[in-house]
Amino acid sequence: MPIPEDTPVIERRLLRDDVYGRLRNAIVDGTLAPGEQLRDVELATWLGVSRTPVREALLRLAEAGLVVAQPGRSTTVSSFDARVVRDARDVVAAMHEVAVREAVEGLTEADLEAMREANRRFRRAVEEGDLDAALRADDDLHGVPVAVAGNRALTAVLDQFTPVVRRAERLRFSRKDGIASVKRHDELIRLCAAGDAEGAAAVAFDTFHSLPVTEE
Repeated sequence: MPIPEDTPVIERRLLRDDVYGRLRNAIVDGTLAPGEQLRDVELATWLGVSRTPVREALLRLAEAGLVVAQPGRSTTVSSFDARVVRDARDVVAAMHEVAVREAVEGLTEADLEAMREANRRFRRAVEEGDLDAALRADDDLHGVPVAVAGNRALTAVLDQFTPVVRRAERLRFSRKDGIASVKRHDELIRLCAAGDAEGAAAVAFDTFHSLPVTEE
């Protein structure tokens, strides 16, 4: 049958992604705490949407390890699980390694300056103890080579597992870790500017793989 021209496919997808993003962020920043029970009716009311996109979002969050779903019983925000975090960290580190390796040749001076500016913001946020600003700046910095690489499969993997890593960083972040990351960022940018794809890729991997993961 012919596809109806007025089917709101894009709008539905955007709604679904927005609900997922808002719930993901609420879990990452602690608004929804570990162990908290998530009821789709309450979440739908809170977000002003129907239950369908909420249920879809919870399924995606379960795949990433941010919630634990027990069919027919309950869905709760996952507690800190070292294995889950370690697995996500390893995947995220590997994806950034690939992104940088693919991107170095295509990075422009404007791209490099965007990375330097993000690292200046990151340093300032670390010095001021502003974790939210530090993580935003970190995302901006590493987002440059990811965008330049233009690898959609890689981006999809990062979208799924980076929130798990960010959540762990919020729980474990220290000023000492932040200062070490500033130095890694400086080295990453220097190697990118020099066109050293392999060296830069190794630093990108180490930047994310350095997150310490131990049981509570």
